[in-house]
Formats: sequence, C-alpha cells, structure tokens
Amino acid sequence: MRITLTSLMVDDQSKALRFYTEVLGFTKKHDIPVGEYRWITVTGAGRDDVELALEPNANPAGKAFQEAMFAQGIPLAAFEVSDIRAEFARLTSHGVAFTREPTPAGPVTIAVFSDTCGNLIQLYQRT
Repeated sequence: MRITLTSLMVDDQSKALRFYTEVLGFTKKHDIPVGEYRWITVTGAGRDDVELALEPNANPAGKAFQEAMFAQGIPLAAFEVSDIRAEFARLTSHGVAFTREPTPAGPVTIAVFSDTCGNLIQLYQRT
C-alpha cells in the first residue's frame, strides 16, 4: 500500500492553483471541470507519482475543521525541502506569510506559512 493521492481543502480553487504552482513551484497535473467545482491536482517538480488534490471547502463540516485548525495554528500538510532556509527566503520574497520561521525541532527543522487559501502548511528539512 502506498499514498498516491491526498487532498487539501482550499477556499478558492483558482487562487490555490496559482499559489501552489506559481509560488510553491508545484506542477499542475489535472484541472477538470466537475459541476460548479474542478478536479485539480498538482505534483512535485519532476514527480507525478504523488498528487495533491486542491478540493473546494464547500462542505460545512470540512470548512469548520479547516477554520478551527488554522485558528489553533495547526498545519494541515507538511512538505519536505532540501534547504529550508533557502525556501524560507524564496517564499518570503514572494510575499508568503510565515507564522513560524525555520526552527530546529528534534531531527528536523520546521517552518510554517499560510497558503492564502485557508491552510497552514509546514515545511521541514531533515537534519
């Protein structure tokens, strides 16, 4: 068993697609109209074996969960990077708002930012 698809709720699919591709550097894999919403997935650069679906937070329970996790400062996803300080500098230069600057945390260094779509995202670098 392995993970090939996981989802993240977003408050605006178009804004999320722009942020995850133009700012974070993911690659769009699918963008298919499905009624009033879209089936949008992105992948890491050079990889298409794991997809992140940018799901609309139209479900009231999902939206309440997303808002509560954001208010509590809890990231809903974590992405590994090879140089967290360089990513922090790059993303900060693109206007990304960090709630936690790179901080050692045991065997990793972590940083947390807002994805502008209702989520906190954690970056981590193995040390």
